[in-house]
Amino acid sequence: MADTPYKKARRRADHIFRDLLPRYGLAVREGQIALCQQMLNALFFNKILLCDAGVGIGKTHAYLVACLLWRQFEPFFENRPVTISTSSISLQEAIVRDYLPRLSDILLRHGILTRPLNVVVRKGKQHFVCDMRLAERQARLAESGKSSRLRLLNQCTRHYDLDAVPGLSGYDRRLICVPVSCPKTCEGYGICQYHQFVCGSMNKAVDIQICNHNYLLADASHRLNGQRPLLQDCGVLIVDEAHKLPEAARQMDSFSLSLQDIFALTDLLEKDRLTFHAQRLRDCARSLWNALEQQPEWNGQASVQPLIAELETTLRSFRRELSPGMIYRLEETLRQFSIFAQRDPRYVLYIQRTRKGGLLLCAVSRSTPLRLERAFWAQGVPAILTSGTLAAGGSFAHTRQAMGLTGCERGMTFTAASPFDYEQNCLLYFPKAERAGEETLWLAEQISLLVQATHGHTLVLFTSYHLMDAVHRRLSNQLPFPCLQAWRGGQQVVQQFKALPNAVLFAAGPCWEGVDFPGDCVSSLILPRLPFPVPDAVSESERGQYPSLPEYIQQVIVPEMQKKLRQGFGRAIRTETDTCVVSILDRRAAPGGRYHQATLDALPPCGQADSIGQITAFIRAKKSPDYFIASGGQP
Repeated sequence: MADTPYKKARRRADHIFRDLLPRYGLAVREGQIALCQQMLNALFFNKILLCDAGVGIGKTHAYLVACLLWRQFEPFFENRPVTISTSSISLQEAIVRDYLPRLSDILLRHGILTRPLNVVVRKGKQHFVCDMRLAERQARLAESGKSSRLRLLNQCTRHYDLDAVPGLSGYDRRLICVPVSCPKTCEGYGICQYHQFVCGSMNKAVDIQICNHNYLLADASHRLNGQRPLLQDCGVLIVDEAHKLPEAARQMDSFSLSLQDIFALTDLLEKDRLTFHAQRLRDCARSLWNALEQQPEWNGQASVQPLIAELETTLRSFRRELSPGMIYRLEETLRQFSIFAQRDPRYVLYIQRTRKGGLLLCAVSRSTPLRLERAFWAQGVPAILTSGTLAAGGSFAHTRQAMGLTGCERGMTFTAASPFDYEQNCLLYFPKAERAGEETLWLAEQISLLVQATHGHTLVLFTSYHLMDAVHRRLSNQLPFPCLQAWRGGQQVVQQFKALPNAVLFAAGPCWEGVDFPGDCVSSLILPRLPFPVPDAVSESERGQYPSLPEYIQQVIVPEMQKKLRQGFGRAIRTETDTCVVSILDRRAAPGGRYHQATLDALPPCGQADSIGQITAFIRAKKSPDYFIASGGQP
């Protein structure tokens, strides 16, 4: 048979992973090689591959090698860059500063690459310096004598990317970033640092363009609406952290309106000397929100019509006198109110009360899967979607539906199991004790026993900040170890926890994923409750699309719980040598519980325990004497 480009690429991938990378300290992993070969199959045969990649498999190297070889052996696509979309900035930075430089250096040394890779990171305008606005800000600070802030701003003359200037305040960033609209009358138009960067990023010499999911979706929206694209046409699309793409798409299609939003518009109208119309809009908005106070859900059309009529009148009567930005704001607000007035079936419409007592009109898109299908999968470009939580209980059905890939003939799936030995290094604990009395007290008692059995080194992941705080208050002065609590945005607390040898961290929200706890830092992971999604207006609407509640729970609620459970479980074992006890205290997950099998299906095979004595024995068998000395215990 002919030696096709596909076969050549497969042989070269095998050579890279088996012969080259091990010379530079990377282990040979059969699962990683199989994953890369499956990715090559998708690229050469124009498929869309869903890859569920276990922790430690090395998915990033797998897709980078696959893409570089595909471009090398498919000359038609040589001038079309690879697009990599991620959810987190930390992963983008790791790809740019770690993965790509190291891989590029190795492949250059061995003649597989003939030149260094040309990589660009694409971000929104708010991340970049406007030379003109920077000069104005520098002049003002020089006049006021604020030398320390001026020295910091002076760094921006060398770095067009604001993220490269640590310590810059949010206030200064807003004052000097590139504005949403760059007028062609600007004296720096076309020659400033930002425009030079954009021109360079659209150069055909670019090999890889990296962005986040929101930027990728914005580019797709521009293309569908006939606007100028934000990214180059890509040869292949890589979506890392792909489980977050549907939610990002849903958020971009959704919106909320508050009374303050309308007042912000009226303030702008007054600046344009349209005081009469500004006051009429303000009165209409107050009347509408007063009416909304009397109804628990969105069920009316007539009450919003006066406000829409006033917006239309303002646009028709004074359009020529309004700035382009003001016209856009009014038209967008008019479009959003029309969705409520017409009860647009493409949206879930509801009223939400804020913590401060205000009201929000909320519209959440129902058409996210269709949007994704039109934006990406219908474009005929091969794609690789990868994450550690694309499969739920061994099935990709829920992810296929959320991604708009149900029934897609080009769709493929592949599961690359983690190379870690969970059966030897992870113990799964379900307590025998029945919960008696108040939940907070029972959880506090169980967590205290577990923390003492593992000598600290514990991460307790809650699904509720309220429950987290209640349990923490009961235990913070009782445990013989440092006891920390991470609220939203508590990265400093997380770093403090990592620096302590035997601390206990109570956390929720962001700590369920994307936070790395290697080594003995987390030798005990405690999950007080299974992470079922919280019911809301969107889920209630989605429930109505299924013939029965049990079917909805089985097809939607359980898979979402399983994915979230896998994300939390992934905090436990981060390297081949890590050992950890994972305790699930929710009685529904215990043997005989309603979701026991669903819990086991979500996790890799592990040893199981039902007594504190088994946990103590496991920890003593797996940990070195230093582990106990650091925590003040006896080996």
